[in-house]
Amino acid sequence: MKLIAGDIGGTKTTLALYSSEKGVREPLFEATYASMSCGSLEDIVSRFIEDFGIEEVGYAVFGVAGPVIEEKVAVTNLPWVVDKSLIISSIGFKDMHLLNDLEAMAYSISHLEEADLLSLNKGVPEPKGPRAIIAPGTGLGEAYLTWDGSRYVAHPSEGGHTEFGPGDDTEIELLKYLFERHGHVSYELVCSGMGIPNIYSFLKDRGYYDEPSWFSERLARADDKTAVILGTAVDEKASCAIAKAALRLFVSVLGAETGNLALKILSTGGVYIGGGIPPRILPALREGPFIQSFLRKGRLSRVLHKMPVSVILNPKAGLMGAAVSGFEAFEPAGDKP
Repeated sequence: MKLIAGDIGGTKTTLALYSSEKGVREPLFEATYASMSCGSLEDIVSRFIEDFGIEEVGYAVFGVAGPVIEEKVAVTNLPWVVDKSLIISSIGFKDMHLLNDLEAMAYSISHLEEADLLSLNKGVPEPKGPRAIIAPGTGLGEAYLTWDGSRYVAHPSEGGHTEFGPGDDTEIELLKYLFERHGHVSYELVCSGMGIPNIYSFLKDRGYYDEPSWFSERLARADDKTAVILGTAVDEKASCAIAKAALRLFVSVLGAETGNLALKILSTGGVYIGGGIPPRILPALREGPFIQSFLRKGRLSRVLHKMPVSVILNPKAGLMGAAVSGFEAFEPAGDKP
């Protein structure tokens, strides 16, 4: 059996062709496209099939950034509506599934190897306990897994869009600053790729730090301000206090919201941090305020101490998880990879 799996985000879309024989860690073909380069997911899937001369493929699974409602997804941070029925009729699949992108990533966790993970808190995992996953990328995704008696089943969440809760005086001022500009202030507005420039602007506009002229010029030329701020913040040779402060504040908020999620589902089976940003800021996650904020939950801090916390280093976890879900759904029980 062969299937196409996809990880569809606001910035990029990655597609791959998998087979039962090779399994979910060895795609036959794989390609990444700029999401805005095409007008729809159907267009990108058609392009992928044409690029690799792929013949008939009966099944597909796509992890998409956004809530799946009635087999449709209005993609977060992208002007697409992904519609299962339209894709099936356009491409000719026998069947396909749409998953939230974090739901798809969650399915990869049981297939990740030691080299795919970096531990931030060793903890003591409870066998078959619930697992939490949070992923700051273009936006902020969240999901979780529960044991159904024979396997872990992933569940989607839109927790990244809940109201940001500040943890100290600086974060209170950050909330006020963003509230004046956006009204509803979600964790995603702070703790994501779009959140980094928000934090930076707050620190500059409210006079917490001066902006070096050389850095101001670099930002003015940049198409991706988030990449410039993060790259400068983790560069030990760069002297830019405001960039480093923005990263530290980001990491603190990420730790707090990761702890919130862990408490809400009581993730005794482990907590996993995915997305495109964490692998780029590993020193800040290991040495900064992440764990302190994660554990700062009053009398329930002792519960969080026992939860393993790991960063997902494998950039293809979302793609792999979509494939795992597809084989579980479409492959005969005895032939699953």
